[in-house]
Amino acid sequence: MASVIVEILSKLEERASSATPYEVRIGAHWTFVGLQINGERCGGLATTLSGGDHAAHAAGGPPVRQAGRLLHATAFELASLAQSNSLLETSVGIATINALLEVDEAECVDVNAADVIEARGAGRKIAVVGHFPFVPRLRTIAETLWVLELEPREGDLPAAQAPEVLPQADVVALTGSSLLNKTFDSLVRLCRSDAFLVVLGGTAPLSPNLLVAGVDAVAGTRVVDPEAAALAVGQGATFRQIPGKRLLTMFRDAATRRSFSRQDRAIRDRATQDRVIQDPGK
Repeated sequence: MASVIVEILSKLEERASSATPYEVRIGAHWTFVGLQINGERCGGLATTLSGGDHAAHAAGGPPVRQAGRLLHATAFELASLAQSNSLLETSVGIATINALLEVDEAECVDVNAADVIEARGAGRKIAVVGHFPFVPRLRTIAETLWVLELEPREGDLPAAQAPEVLPQADVVALTGSSLLNKTFDSLVRLCRSDAFLVVLGGTAPLSPNLLVAGVDAVAGTRVVDPEAAALAVGQGATFRQIPGKRLLTMFRDAATRRSFSRQDRAIRDRATQDRVIQDPGK
């Protein structure tokens, strides 16, 4: 069975033929790729991962083989780096994929991934692959919460325990970085077919191929101001510091999407009412 990255690439090959790379920035925390597509500038993000590349460099292979010449590559060649064995090259590849994707915002909801996980996981068993800032919040609502990490913190479990933990979980949240380190497909296979599976983070591609692969919700990022995002990434920005992006969630099930759409509208309506109360002169 082909990996989800191979499936995504096959869907993007035609669009990539109309794209020209104009910017590649590998920042300390995030990687940005900019493409010119049919007269429009588009951008994509991915986490910058470099663990293990020191060994590759010591063995005689640089982490980015075409460093300084990446803009000579085609858009599809850059996207295909998502299959590289170098984590830095993979970051460039996933960022290019995210720049190529045509995201239908009408099919997405402007809802936080943590809210989705909390709504589906209250009183149930939740497994989170990757230590996210909302983990303490989930501990208060879950029957059981497992956090699997390559570099475990206090209360976390080693990522190697995934085969034992994931089949027990009712709700599973996978970091989009699992696509970078090539663990995504194997982690999905460990999940029960009736588990609610979320892939989240700025790296996660807003691609229907992830939904076809069994994911119930993809909480990713769409770059809406490529120049602003590229500038921040190049200056070492963390995710929260990157401007010019929108956080969107795509759902496999239309009824679930409508449910969260109603919740999102209710939250925004309350926020508007609060602003009016705080500033009655407006």
